[in-house]
Amino acid sequence: MPIDPKYLSDFCENGIYHIYNRTNNKERLFLSDDDKSVFFEKYDRYLTPFIDTYAWSLLPNHFHLLNRVKSISSIEANLSAIPFKELVQTEKKFLEGQISLSKLIQQSFKRFFQSYAIHFNNSHLRKGNLFYRPFKRIEVCKESQFTKAIVYIHANAKKHQLVEDFSEWGWSSWQTYLSDSPTRLLREEVLEWFGGRELFIKTHEQMIEYYYQNEISIED
Repeated sequence: MPIDPKYLSDFCENGIYHIYNRTNNKERLFLSDDDKSVFFEKYDRYLTPFIDTYAWSLLPNHFHLLNRVKSISSIEANLSAIPFKELVQTEKKFLEGQISLSKLIQQSFKRFFQSYAIHFNNSHLRKGNLFYRPFKRIEVCKESQFTKAIVYIHANAKKHQLVEDFSEWGWSSWQTYLSDSPTRLLREEVLEWFGGRELFIKTHEQMIEYYYQNEISIED
């Protein structure tokens, strides 16, 4: 069955996107904490030159991200800081104006998925594709969507009945928002959006049960 085009949004400068993907046939995406650490190492390598992160959550067979595309000038600066001969073809073509920003980011996600799959297959004696293709991404256009996406991602483990209390799930950005430790997350921007840390926590507590007790899509 064809995927609804709304799940295959083009990436644009400064656009915000809820990005998620799962494994083929509901296989496990992570078999150890080391896998999750490698996932983020690959994420930093292949994607952070192009996108910023608002929120994330890792689940047994899928993940959720809320990202903002960096400005074109920032992306160009990041790529220009690397010797041209060390860039991959997609990056070279972007700098030369031969491909779009959206194509650059789509290909960067593809490289990210491929690199993590190689690690996973080598570590766990597995062969073949790991991720479902194509990966889904929905542009977040409304202010209400942004709030919903943050809450949805942080509470996703509760939705899947992995924990009773969403805050008990250790593999999401929730705990980072409760701390003052250094982070690449756009933490201050998000906390300001919610009106401070106290209201950030309160909004999550108020909204979670409503979303997960009712069939409400975060795209609505």
